[in-house]
Amino acid sequence: MAGENCIFCKVVTGEIPAAKVYEDERAVAFRDINPQAPTHALVIPRAHVASLNEAGEADEALLGHLLLVAARVAREEGHAEGGYRTVINTGAGAGQSVFHVHVHVLGGRALTWPPG
Repeated sequence: MAGENCIFCKVVTGEIPAAKVYEDERAVAFRDINPQAPTHALVIPRAHVASLNEAGEADEALLGHLLLVAARVAREEGHAEGGYRTVINTGAGAGQSVFHVHVHVLGGRALTWPPG
């Protein structure tokens, strides 16, 4: 596993506890510690991929899986009908602060556009 100092890699291994809402053999979803909406979960791959910029063709199925997990989390949190937002920040300039690709799942309040 890349990123021995990666906080999300440590969540995957259990070294850092997280309020998990879903996990399978490829992904883990847990509540964000600094929520920006009533529902704010992060969906991460178990494998370390720093960002979308570092993802390759071999990661295509994994990235699709992360989006399906995000939809499942939103549905299980009760947001399928009312709507929710998924966000992947790529790079520091876009707000990525942990360099392990992750999908934000936000719901439970009106979300304005544009977002930032």
